[in-house]
Amino acid sequence: MNRSRLIFVPAVLSAIFMISGCATPNSNVGSNQVNRAQTVQWGEVEAVSAVTIQNQNTGVGTATGAVLGGIAGSTIGGGNRAPIAGATAGAVAGGAAGNAMASGTSPGVEVVVRLESGQSVAVIQAGSPNDFRVGDRVRVSSDGVTTRVSR
Repeated sequence: MNRSRLIFVPAVLSAIFMISGCATPNSNVGSNQVNRAQTVQWGEVEAVSAVTIQNQNTGVGTATGAVLGGIAGSTIGGGNRAPIAGATAGAVAGGAAGNAMASGTSPGVEVVVRLESGQSVAVIQAGSPNDFRVGDRVRVSSDGVTTRVSR
């Protein structure tokens, strides 16, 4: 196996793991929220509970894993058929790994807020029950589609 292959495979595997990194709750926003006006209301936390958020599998993780696995697999082996076999095996393994990463679960929190208007709203978002306490004064931001609670 030549030197460039020894460097390429770990680099591809590192890229796969970096792509699957976790974000800090409440500090990241989706690109669909940029340059979009939001209404802001203030209120007090009435209840907090832990929930498990089931990630939606859009197929992107599977496709990305298959492509990266195929590329990494094609660099393994030395004969004429080895790159094809390696690419096929790498694509299957990478697709399975990508699917597993994309279709998992993540911790979330349901926050029930009594707004200053007297109305109560319940918002489920990424995070932990430790992010909020009953009695906290919070801000509820909404653009009509996405709603978020923050302190």
